[in-house]
Amino acid sequence: MLVILSGVAGAGKDTIIKAITKKMSNVCTVPSYTTRAPRADDIEGVSYYFVSKEEFEKLIDNGDIYEYDIHHNHYYGSSKKMIHEKAKNGIVIKDIDVNGTEKLEKILSEEGIKVVTIFLRVPKDELKRRLENRIDKLSHEEIMLRLNRFDYEESKMHIYDYVMKNDNLEKALSIIETIITKEYEEELKK
Repeated sequence: MLVILSGVAGAGKDTIIKAITKKMSNVCTVPSYTTRAPRADDIEGVSYYFVSKEEFEKLIDNGDIYEYDIHHNHYYGSSKKMIHEKAKNGIVIKDIDVNGTEKLEKILSEEGIKVVTIFLRVPKDELKRRLENRIDKLSHEEIMLRLNRFDYEESKMHIYDYVMKNDNLEKALSIIETIITKEYEEELKK
């Protein structure tokens, strides 16, 4: 089973994924490929696989990527092999943007893998505060790029199984843990 977590940059997706994978021993994550530069707290092969634009385009050409998008001027994409293997035999939770969600859900459903989609909402003023206070200190241009995408991403909420506000981390974790447990138990009954 694949659990897709989406929302605007700064919605708390990475924080939730890290906490859920620590809390739920049967849930793992699979790093995406990206062409963006590593941040101070990024770990190669854990946070992402960092590749050049040319390497990323070769992965696309070879059919090694399920879905990809250019997001904030960088490629991001999901490894076909890693997601398929792990989602077929357990639970994977992954941060996928709104464009990749529809495509990945369709592909994996056709392959017999259950996909559960969750969209995290954050008020725009709270999002701005989070972006301005990030540890990796985004530039004004990067903050504006993310804020300008807010309305577009919110307009895609209707494609998600679950939409929830992320204004309290413990509450959000509890809700997501309940969703994953319920959906996985339903899948096992099939």
